[in-house]
Amino acid sequence: MRTFAHYLLLRLIRALAAAGTFAILLSGCQSMGTDGLVASNAPPEISGPAASAIAGDMVSRLAEQIGPGKATVSLKPDASPFGQALEAALKGWGYAVVTDQKTDSETKVIPLAYVVLPFDGQILARLSTDHVELGRAYNVTASGATPASALSLMRRG
Repeated sequence: MRTFAHYLLLRLIRALAAAGTFAILLSGCQSMGTDGLVASNAPPEISGPAASAIAGDMVSRLAEQIGPGKATVSLKPDASPFGQALEAALKGWGYAVVTDQKTDSETKVIPLAYVVLPFDGQILARLSTDHVELGRAYNVTASGATPASALSLMRRG
């Protein structure tokens, strides 16, 4: 029979394991793309409502860091629901989104990459630019997703 202390210890171990995995996700130990950012990747099994909720939350936090709608975002989306939801959320916040198009030399372009991973019943999401990286864990429900952790923010010089 487990005591309350055992229960707390197991919860602590689980939280530390999740935090460690999240730290690895945020550390940039994923495969790098040609522009120095993490290659974009999201599993196709994330539902449309969950993908939209996660993308909407992450883009709103990104806008707090780079300013809403002040630049063109270069995105290499995949065919996943998250890739499509991210592009829609960026446009909803007023960003111009280019995928394979060239822009003129005077246009400020922010390359953006993302990683979305299922882990231990949650979804870990990360957005990366040349200057900022955002990460957060989410609980997925039938109707969408809700943040399960504080926002992790890393700025690069």
